[in-house]
Amino acid sequence: MSAAHDHHDQMLYQAWVQVIEWMKEYAAEKGVQFSKESDFPDFIYRMERPYELPTTMMAVSLSDERGEPFFFASVSPRHAKLKHVAFRVPGGHVHYHAHWEEGQGLVLEGKFPLTKEKLYQMADRARVALVRT
Repeated sequence: MSAAHDHHDQMLYQAWVQVIEWMKEYAAEKGVQFSKESDFPDFIYRMERPYELPTTMMAVSLSDERGEPFFFASVSPRHAKLKHVAFRVPGGHVHYHAHWEEGQGLVLEGKFPLTKEKLYQMADRARVALVRT
């Protein structure tokens, strides 16, 4: 792997840590639950090898007061060629992909910068959609 590729991956995973923090803050502010859904496979099966990613969490979710998940986020594993962060609304067809772009950070659908405010808007819309079902 090239140094540029390694840098890109490192920045994507650092941005993923930021997404996790924003989701935790959202949960605390809105009175919903934040949950880890899964760890990275290479963390689970690392044996004696060192673990180098900034978090063990590969997938996380937000759930309402009843424990019903309304918003999922995940990041590609290290072995994936085209890595991204994915956001999904369970039971719906809505999903977004964010890729790391040098100088811009995470960019949704190749166009829109992912900010804390944008993430909150996405989670709010997903939460409202769950209430309607």
